[in-house]
Amino acid sequence: MRAEIQPIIRMQQFNEEELMIQLRDPSKQRDAFTRVVNLFSEKLYWQIRKMVLDHEDANDILQNTFLKAWTNLDGFRGESKISTWMHKIAVNECITFLNKQRSMNNVPLDDTDVYLLDTLRADDYFDGDELDMKLQKAVLSLPEKQRIVFNMKYYDDMKYEDMSEVLGTSVGALKASYHHAVKKIEAFLTDDI
Repeated sequence: MRAEIQPIIRMQQFNEEELMIQLRDPSKQRDAFTRVVNLFSEKLYWQIRKMVLDHEDANDILQNTFLKAWTNLDGFRGESKISTWMHKIAVNECITFLNKQRSMNNVPLDDTDVYLLDTLRADDYFDGDELDMKLQKAVLSLPEKQRIVFNMKYYDDMKYEDMSEVLGTSVGALKASYHHAVKKIEAFLTDDI
């Protein structure tokens, strides 16, 4: 009985190397990519949602992320973890989307937080209270790079080394960005007190 349980437990665990081998094997590639989608969908959705705020936009960007990953699968050399690669694609898709939205709506870069806050207020899926809204305002008041770093560290508890691979920035710069973001958010939240 014990021998029968072990293979089941092993199959459920995420093995990066094994998955990479399967992604490179044309006969197993489709099933392996389905596994990637199942493993990372929820985490990527919330990463994207924190950046664009709107549920429908987040779903569209998530689909674009997986589509881009699938079409570029042959170009993935495995120099980084699959999760890091997927996060990098998602972040880039979000930035591209936000830049298009700003351009279409003639929103200056320094007014992004107002545009995104309006998006959040109009989102039927946001059910936060006044304190949640204030925290979101504080996060949206950050420059884009600090906002991305804050979301990855605070909400996703991503390691600085992984963020460094995703964002192409040094660990030291990321730690400084996070520190500055936290200080700005604290100041924003305590401003009314």
